[in-house]
Amino acid sequence: MTKILIVEDEEAISDLIKMSLTKAGYHCEQAMDGLEAADCIENNNYDLILLDIMLPEINGYELLEYIKTKETPVIFITAMGELNDRVKGLRAGADDYITKPFEMIELLARVETVLRRYHKVGGTIEIFDTVIDVSSRTVTQNGKQIMLTLKEFELLLFFVRNKNIALYRETIYENIWENDYMGDSRTVDLHVQRLRKKMNWGNRIKSVYKVGYRLEV
Repeated sequence: MTKILIVEDEEAISDLIKMSLTKAGYHCEQAMDGLEAADCIENNNYDLILLDIMLPEINGYELLEYIKTKETPVIFITAMGELNDRVKGLRAGADDYITKPFEMIELLARVETVLRRYHKVGGTIEIFDTVIDVSSRTVTQNGKQIMLTLKEFELLLFFVRNKNIALYRETIYENIWENDYMGDSRTVDLHVQRLRKKMNWGNRIKSVYKVGYRLEV
């Protein structure tokens, strides 16, 4: 299972991130200051680190210098949202930068993008009567393999990792096709229809009026 370290000194934010990532199928550990984080990183191997910048003991920039020796990808999470701050964070070696406050769906999308870039997306997800093998990109239902295209598989994974959340067509399109949404919903609608049919999830992937779709679990 993909292992993520959350380094965030605000407990409520850290717990919310952990809850959301755990629901999405990731294994999460938490550190509340830079010193505790350094100990965790020294004694464990992580697939990704979510790192606040303003931390007690050791700040995020200093900690990043140590993390780089482990070649572990890092996403900065910070309230410092000015352009100069973002540029500084990326130049320091962070793989991505997200500014507080943020929507959890955006964080999940950025996490998945960075993990995919480093080929660290793996493990299996079980939902209903279905097993999704992220590494091999295979889907089995009651032991029978379901043949999905690449985009259908990514769409399935996106729904599963954001279950019970109403997803705008714009959000779906920009995350799956990684392009700006131009207002044409036919591509999204067609792929959702095909996925519903192949998975026999017509009563599970619900249409949300004037929004898009929601996977009900």
